[in-house]
Amino acid sequence: MLSKKTKYGLKALTYLASIDCKEPVQIAEIAKHENISQKFLESILLTLRRNGFLGSKKGKGGGYYLIREPKEILMTSVIRVLEGPIAMVPCVSLNFYEKCDDCPDENKCSVHKLMIQVRDSALEVYRNTTLADLIS
Repeated sequence: MLSKKTKYGLKALTYLASIDCKEPVQIAEIAKHENISQKFLESILLTLRRNGFLGSKKGKGGGYYLIREPKEILMTSVIRVLEGPIAMVPCVSLNFYEKCDDCPDENKCSVHKLMIQVRDSALEVYRNTTLADLIS
């Protein structure tokens, strides 16, 4: 299941990408428009800023803004930053691989085989979807 953090992060990015204004947008505006707790959203936007998706400006007229074009923001990057590994089990993760403690042989494991297919299907969607696709 997608976490609320990721869901709200996607909603906030989509909101920022969909408005014509290139000026910073206050957290309160995003939170109100997307029906997200402002305190929770602050943490999410900070994560997105630290990972190169957003810029911020303090003081009067401050807020958050996209620092990359929506067509340059792949969902694989956003999901990994907000959600963590895309794979549902660690033994099929491309970036966060770990051997499962309870599995003597991954090559014979039916769960492993299934989860590779699930991972690959999810990656296909995420790799071929940008923030621009979400707002069109």
